[in-house]
Amino acid sequence: MYAIIETGGKQYRVEPESLIEVEKLNGGVGEEVVLDRVLLVNRDGELHTGSPTVKGAKVVCRLLAQRRGDKVDVFTYEAKKNVRRKKGHRQAYSRLKVEEIVMGAQPKAKTRAKKEKEDGT
Repeated sequence: MYAIIETGGKQYRVEPESLIEVEKLNGGVGEEVVLDRVLLVNRDGELHTGSPTVKGAKVVCRLLAQRRGDKVDVFTYEAKKNVRRKKGHRQAYSRLKVEEIVMGAQPKAKTRAKKEKEDGT
């Protein structure tokens, strides 16, 4: 079983008991985090896709750590103009352990005969 989730503007493929590192999420270490932007779920070879998300599906995670990435130095200059700028950036990350993938109740597809009977046509 696996799912594709979206968080922080990026998409991740997750499985139960897997570790992922995503852009910083609010919460303390050890807390439970529920990610409800689930785009696709594969359960026993059966694909459930959303438009854009799968209704009732969520991924339950445990927040293991909050950390910051390596520093990235950004240096820009304009030649012959004595313009120099130096900036640094460190991205904040959250490390998550996926505990379970929960599927909500999926509406059963109505057959054409049932639809016509309900519509009265």
